[in-house]
Amino acid sequence: MTGYEMVGPALALGLGCIGSSIGCGIAGMASHAVMSRVEENHGTFIGMSAVAASQSIYGFVLMILMKSSIVAGTLTPLSAIGIGLASGLALMFSSIYQGMCAASGIQASAKQPAIIGKCFAALGIVESFSLFAFVFALLLIS
Repeated sequence: MTGYEMVGPALALGLGCIGSSIGCGIAGMASHAVMSRVEENHGTFIGMSAVAASQSIYGFVLMILMKSSIVAGTLTPLSAIGIGLASGLALMFSSIYQGMCAASGIQASAKQPAIIGKCFAALGIVESFSLFAFVFALLLIS
């Protein structure tokens, strides 16, 4: 044991969770502001606020799989650090920008409720980049 075996898995989880908390915080603040002004769609605004949380789940899954691969000897700790840092940063930035996108969608749909579905489509596009990072990390781990 070298003492740094779990740095890579910790990076994947930690950066994903940091991004999710920032993204959900940004969207949540917009949601609170809008809910104080409108009487409808509060549940949708809260749902939009939570979309950026998925990246923490991807980081959690990567952490578990990376840890197992390191313990099994199929992934070196140095490779895990590279994979964890790169995928963790992708998850983090995707979450933050997804939160910003959700915040603008919440504000826009407060003014025009008919565009809520289109706002969720934009959130899905941003989500796809974290899914790419997640899947590519999985391919590198196995």
